[in-house]
Order: sequence, then C-alpha cells, then structure tokens
Amino acid sequence: MQDKNVIKSFQNFDKEYREYNAVELKDNFEISPQAVKKQARIFKSVLKLDRNFHIYIHGNTDMIQQGTDEDGRKFYKIFYQEES
Repeated sequence: MQDKNVIKSFQNFDKEYREYNAVELKDNFEISPQAVKKQARIFKSVLKLDRNFHIYIHGNTDMIQQGTDEDGRKFYKIFYQEES
C-alpha cells in the first residue's frame, strides 16, 4: 500500500478487528519456501486472456506490467530486450 490514507484506514481496521474479535495477530510471519516456489511456478506462467489467446512466460515476470485503462479495460505491457 502506498497511499497514506489507505495505510491509515487499514491500520484502524486492523486495530478495531483485533479488539472486536479479541484476537492477537502477529505483525510478522514466515512464509514457507516451498509455498513460495510453488506459487512462483503457477503465477503468471501462462496468461489466459479472453478466448483462445494465451501468452506463455518463461523468465523474468518483472518485464510485465498489468493495468486498467480509463475505459475499464484491462491490459498488460510486455517489455523485452530483443526479439528472437
């Protein structure tokens, strides 16, 4: 979260949730390396877009940006060094 208002709102929600439900949640926790590895394999290895349109990704997912235009349509920007 980058917006300071969103951060403050979340912190308020978190505090109220903990008090209302009488629970203590850890602020930090470890994630299983196996779970991260499994999710990394699944996450964005194939982009299935609309009908019969797939993009297969083998490598750096940092070269892909996802967004929504002003009309509400979703898009991906794909960057590359050279075409092969």
